[in-house]
Formats: sequence, structure tokens, C-alpha cells
Amino acid sequence: MLLAEERAEARAAKDFGASDRLRDEIASRGWTVRDGPDGWSLAERPPYDVLASIRDVPDHSAEPDARRCTVALLVEGWPEDVRTCVDALLEHAPDDVVVVLLENGRTDAGAVVHELAQSDRVEELHVEQAAGWGQARQALLAHDVAAVHVLMDVSTVLEGDAVTPLLSAFDDEPDVIGAGWRGVAVVDGWTEFAAAGPGEVEALLGYVFAVRRKAALAVPLPSKARFYRNADLEWSFLLREAGLGRLVAMELPARQDRHRGYHDTDPAYRDRESRRTYDRFLQRFRGREDLRLIE
Repeated sequence: MLLAEERAEARAAKDFGASDRLRDEIASRGWTVRDGPDGWSLAERPPYDVLASIRDVPDHSAEPDARRCTVALLVEGWPEDVRTCVDALLEHAPDDVVVVLLENGRTDAGAVVHELAQSDRVEELHVEQAAGWGQARQALLAHDVAAVHVLMDVSTVLEGDAVTPLLSAFDDEPDVIGAGWRGVAVVDGWTEFAAAGPGEVEALLGYVFAVRRKAALAVPLPSKARFYRNADLEWSFLLREAGLGRLVAMELPARQDRHRGYHDTDPAYRDRESRRTYDRFLQRFRGREDLRLIE
């Protein structure tokens, strides 16, 4: 308690060197300090490392491809959903596919993430301060060293090998930069999207969205997207606008369980952030008929 008070005094005095040293001393004694609007609190330190923020996730974007495929999952709670999703991935995906789990902020799923990471096919990352969807997803992408990076939502549960068909899309067609489970197309007037595919599509949804790492690093995810909804559509159009290649959708052996991001998020927050992203999308792309796939 005394060390935590001394650290608070050091932070107030903007002596961040002393603050960091005291934080490390507190951690060595098995505790973590959490700072909030109402002051600090102490929590028992978990049996895994927790990074202070998304900026501390190691960046490997300058490194060459070192494996074939990574499936990246954002974890924001709902531990049993995480377990179901990862167990299915490990059962059905090829053995050389690595799963990376990022606990985005301290949640009730940290222990399950750590348990799953005991598998040599699962890597864990934990950050104290939650980041927006775009920033967290970009950190996962920059951390990756695989030729193909797969964004996947924990509500998606594989019922067979969905990864091999995705990888085959890249192997068979060099101009494909993205492949996924659910494709969409702009409805006339740009007011909404409708389901599209299989085949080439205007945009892919993030339930399962595989992308060539080289292309993804060249076109960052929308950093202003705090919430997932519509951000995958925006990124799809950014990728296609860059002229790097095509997006394709395909039928995959998967199901979608309850989508917590939509159904269990505060409706006011969900609708506000979704509208902000869609408004930004419209400001940039509305009327860009050159990016439409009109038959």
C-alpha cells in the first residue's frame, strides 16, 4: 500500500522514472497497480505478463514471413466463447497454423487465454488498457510473422477445416489479397450492404477475413474505428482502392454463435461508433463506382 501511494505521488509530480521503478517493485511483490479516474487500486498479479497498452505489443512488421498462417483473435471477455472458438480451431486447422490471442484490456477471460496458450500452437498477449478495434487489430497484424493473417471473431466456430480453402485461394490466384467467409456488396445509393458471393466481392466481413500480410501492412486498418461494426467494410474498400488485388468470398465449414460484440455491447455506444465509421466510409467512398462490382 505504501509503495502504491509513493508511486501515485511520483506520477502526480510527473516523475515517471520513479513511478516506473515503483511499479516494477510492486509487481515483484505479486501485485499490479491499476490507474483509474478515481485513483489507483491494487490487484493480485496474474501468472502471465500484462503489457501496459497496445503500443507495447512487439512489432515484427519489418521481419520477413516466418510461417504460413496466423489466426488472430481479439478477446474482450466471455471466456467460454473463447475456449469454444480456439478448441475448434485447434481441432480443424492445419497443424502449422498458429493462433494468437490478444486480451484487449483486463477481462474475465485472461485465465482462459493463459490456459489455452499452454498449447505450442497458441500465443497469448495481454494489455492492461483496452484499445479501439482498429488499433488492436493493427497491433495484432504488426505482431504477426505469417504470410497470411486471418482476422477472426470469437463468435465464429469452425466445423471443419476452413483455413486450407482460404490459403488455397491465395495459392491459386496471385491477384487475390483477401479471402473470407461472408462477402457483401454496396446497395444502390450506398445506404447499406447486402450479402454477396461466392466469388469476387466488394467487401469482406471480419467473422473470418484472411489477408496477405504484405498487402495488409501496406494498407493499415482504420485507426479511428473504435468498434468493429463497419470497420471491416471500410478496410476492404481501402485495400481495393490501393489497387493491390481482389477480395473473394467462399462457403466455409463454420457457424456463428452469439455475436457478443453486437448483442452484448451497450446499444448507445454500438450505434454511435458504428455510425461514425459508416459516415467516414461514405465521406471517402460514396459515389466511387469504379470500386463497385456491377454486373
